Amino acid sequence: MAESDTNTHPRYLVLTTVGALGVVFGDIGTSPLYAFRETFLAAEGLAVNVDSVMGILSLMFWALVIVVSVKYLGFLMRADNQGEGGIMALTALAVGRGVTTWDGTKRTLLLVGLFGTALLYGDGIITPAISVLSAVEGLEVITPELTPYVVPAAATIILVLFLVQRVGTGTVGAAFGPVMLIWFTTLATLGITQIIRYPKILLAVSPTYAVAFVAEHPYLSFLALGAIFLVVTGSEALYADMGHFGKRPIRIAWFSLVFPALLLNYYGQGALMISQPEVANPFYQMAPSWALVPLIILATMATIIASQALISAAYSLTMQAVQLGYLPRLKIDHTSEREYGQVYIGTVNWLLMLACIGVVFSFGSSSNLAAAYGVAVTTTMVITTMLFYVVMRQRWGWSPLIAGGLTTIFMVVDLAFFSANILKVPQGGWFPLAVGLLVMGIMITWKLGRLRLSKELRKGDLPIERFIGSIVSSPQPRVPGTAVYLTAEVGTTPPALLANLRNNGVLHETVLLVSVQWASTPRVPKSARATVHELGEGFHQVVLRFGFLELADVPKALEECTLAGFGFDPTDAVYFLGKESVVMAEGRGIRSVGDRLFALMHRNATSAAKFFHLPAKRVMEVGVQVEL
Repeated sequence: MAESDTNTHPRYLVLTTVGALGVVFGDIGTSPLYAFRETFLAAEGLAVNVDSVMGILSLMFWALVIVVSVKYLGFLMRADNQGEGGIMALTALAVGRGVTTWDGTKRTLLLVGLFGTALLYGDGIITPAISVLSAVEGLEVITPELTPYVVPAAATIILVLFLVQRVGTGTVGAAFGPVMLIWFTTLATLGITQIIRYPKILLAVSPTYAVAFVAEHPYLSFLALGAIFLVVTGSEALYADMGHFGKRPIRIAWFSLVFPALLLNYYGQGALMISQPEVANPFYQMAPSWALVPLIILATMATIIASQALISAAYSLTMQAVQLGYLPRLKIDHTSEREYGQVYIGTVNWLLMLACIGVVFSFGSSSNLAAAYGVAVTTTMVITTMLFYVVMRQRWGWSPLIAGGLTTIFMVVDLAFFSANILKVPQGGWFPLAVGLLVMGIMITWKLGRLRLSKELRKGDLPIERFIGSIVSSPQPRVPGTAVYLTAEVGTTPPALLANLRNNGVLHETVLLVSVQWASTPRVPKSARATVHELGEGFHQVVLRFGFLELADVPKALEECTLAGFGFDPTDAVYFLGKESVVMAEGRGIRSVGDRLFALMHRNATSAAKFFHLPAKRVMEVGVQVEL
């Protein structure tokens, strides 16, 4: 639901706010399972006493205030692309329409944005693994004899989670909000039971405790920052999921429930550790023994919801990358007739599943995964701040003083967390960086390959005006019906049209030359969907525009638009497509590695007929061989 839909009815606001709990806050809401515990493990040798606990809690409080409340909810949510957020939408805002090209001075911004986007795939792998593992590790609190079953149980849960993705999240999604409502209420309740025993812990909201802790333990506090950052993981989801619920419900949910519940739980864990410094898992050990099993079940449900949000985000991110030309066409299925954003991409699903299960067995515990987790998210946040500065200056026209001052504040915090986490690269932080570089390499290879392929295809371009002129001077037989030729270039004669005329010697009475263009906005209104130019002799040039969050249903778009001089009948149309076969030139050396990767992706891309939802029985493909 975009922010422009200003439905302020109380019941509507309550429903959307509860819904936001399930989708938006799953990741950050499950951080209490491991964040506080990992802080003392990261700062190895740090004594568990009143001063260290109070200092760490103060740093956590101000991290949540500055990063989540101020940076994301206060400022970044203003940088929306027609109501949509996220790093891909922010990149589109920063570079404008240039997001669909590879030339010009915007290349650096594009590379930065693409790397940030690619890192989110690493986050999508790590989040289900660390979240589910941290929940299932509650079994060890019940009895150490269950420890050998933690990893297999976590892997099984993840396997089932990915297996059910195909049916969509619509049915399950209705229960997400209420479950997370119970979860956050439980977090607050657990924390309160411990705070009552040591109410002085609440004084840690004062920044003086953070300053004193850093001054007394400069090196250990720096190491602790690497784990303290875990309290704000999921902040990107607040921004990325803005288009689903709007800004107001997300802000209401955060300030009225999520933020207080997280603080109460973290401060409750701190109170427990002050009284019992030897506790190994403060989250679960806050609960009475009779509540342990129900708490493990609830925590597992919460982590599944958090994982679902990241998996769904990976689908959405992939769809955007495909539309913007950075990934090959993939089969994209709608899983809901009502909610446009609910899609399923099988290729992404199975790759994520294998990667998630692989890291569960490879890392073996949530503590081992914490290092990998922090590196991915801190890098993404640094990139987000950089892009946000460009938006403030170029889009909003803010002065260098204001934009630079605000960016400096955010960047100091981001770089502090980034620096602390980058030390963990040897312990697992290399994994998301490797995933990000791999995905970015694939994106760049595909983009550059498509540009080279397009250049090769344009070498023999024949302007459509010249072709129509030849039809006038030398008339060709015409057959009844409509021929639709999909072509990437406006104003040129599609090779499929030339091949059809050459082989069959006839033309249809009506010929539509259809080009699909992707806007740098999430959606294009129907009124701006199609532009039609009559070229004469029954020829029409049609340009269809879609947003990067829309599926390109060409027959439906043609049927809905008003075509000059006639009505489009989809049952009377035949679709002609050019199918390029890429072959590699010999002796290209290292460069051929990228070319061969592009050729492999091109060969396995979903056909244009499926991608543009063309009726299978009314499609004719004309093969064209291109050498790279």
